[in-house]
Amino acid sequence: MTGSWDAVATALVVERGDALSRYAYLLTGSVDDAADLVQDALVRTFGRPRMGLTLPRAEAYVRRAILNAVIDRSRRNGTWRRVRHLALAPSSVESPAARSDERLDLAARVRQLAPRQAACIVLRYYDDLTVDAIAAVLGISSGAVKRYLSDGLKALSSAMDPAGERAARTGGTHVGR
Repeated sequence: MTGSWDAVATALVVERGDALSRYAYLLTGSVDDAADLVQDALVRTFGRPRMGLTLPRAEAYVRRAILNAVIDRSRRNGTWRRVRHLALAPSSVESPAARSDERLDLAARVRQLAPRQAACIVLRYYDDLTVDAIAAVLGISSGAVKRYLSDGLKALSSAMDPAGERAARTGGTHVGR
């Protein structure tokens, strides 16, 4: 869709607004913060007329504005969130509630990663982008993306399996890749 910038903005909010909110929520963990981020990104993108903006380009621009805002917010706070280990006893029977709790725990742990690690993890496993596509979106090298993914997955793995329970279940030692 190519048209006036206000038509593109309206179409973006109507067609992709929910997806943008979910994306922001994955990065922040707060519905309120996610809504604020989406609004700020839309204002930044469409605060002044932009001619020739298509719906896919506008969505990419807004997603990048959301990501930049998350990274900037983290820098302003001046603290890098650390992964906290939880000593939870594994349940013997997997229930739907336990799987739901694991997903919520994983989402919380992604938000505790450094902003670039979290961004790479979300772009790779939520948006299903390739390493090269993530590099293009973030404006960094493919090697840096691989490093952020590796470090982020390692942190998530150790946080989700704090006592080496995976190694105990498989009978081997847990060796990072």
